[in-house]
Amino acid sequence: MRGSGERRPLIIKRKRVQAAPHHGGSWKIAYADFMTALMALFLVLWILSTASPSQLEHIAEYFRTPLAVALTGGDKTTASTSAIPGGGDNPTKTDGEERRVTVREQTRSSDEQRNLRYLRDRLQSVIQNDPQLKELRSQLRMDFSPEGLRVQIVDSDKRPMFELGSDRLEPYMQKILRRIAPVLNEMPNPISISGHTDDLPYAGGEKGYSNWELSADRANASRRELIAAGLSPDKLLRVAGMGSRITLPNTRPSDDVNRRISIVVLDNRAAQAIEQQERASFPEKIPAPVAGGRVEVGGQNGQGSST
Repeated sequence: MRGSGERRPLIIKRKRVQAAPHHGGSWKIAYADFMTALMALFLVLWILSTASPSQLEHIAEYFRTPLAVALTGGDKTTASTSAIPGGGDNPTKTDGEERRVTVREQTRSSDEQRNLRYLRDRLQSVIQNDPQLKELRSQLRMDFSPEGLRVQIVDSDKRPMFELGSDRLEPYMQKILRRIAPVLNEMPNPISISGHTDDLPYAGGEKGYSNWELSADRANASRRELIAAGLSPDKLLRVAGMGSRITLPNTRPSDDVNRRISIVVLDNRAAQAIEQQERASFPEKIPAPVAGGRVEVGGQNGQGSST
């Protein structure tokens, strides 16, 4: 037993404080990438909310172009994903790259399609900037058909384009034709005009004056108004009356919108097909395309007869 005077040794425990290990700044990079992507998303949404329909189509066209083609300035319709130049999907192929195109692009070059889009944008701009035409936008329809750029001027119950049963143009129809005529002159493409009616028959049926003659007369009245407004007569390749046989999709033959004038700015393929068909039908009478085009009235079998 130890004596009372013996001292116990003092034991001091000190806790060593160590700094936490450094985990790096990778999270900061990930966070910055996330914020950048979020900002880009809001920027795209803002652009889409303020862009016009034509601008939206141009934006869509930009994003449809492959990156490799955009960087090299090439034609996206002839772009190939193959690393072998000229090989396409088959490395033994020697006839050049395989084209990846739609049915429309197979018959229309990219330059021609671009020019038609420019013409559509010009027409939309003319309509948008004219207060009177702006009120008629619901009766103006523009789209791309297999033949080219189609501009349709349709009737409505409250605002018909022609007097009832007549080829006499109403003032707003004249206004439309006079404003678009100079724009149609901006491209060298030939033009086709067709008249359409509803299926309301005349009292005498089709034995006398009928919707066939009325549609052709209205097409020719539109032709005369376009030429009076400055359209070059040499641009006209076909003027036709189709009666009530071709209706708009999802409509009844009696609907007002089927009373319409359709103006088509033809692409090269469609224009050549019309000329070749005409020469094949009348090889002796028409050995070559006739300047100024032709005027026809559609028959019941779908083929026109020259007048």
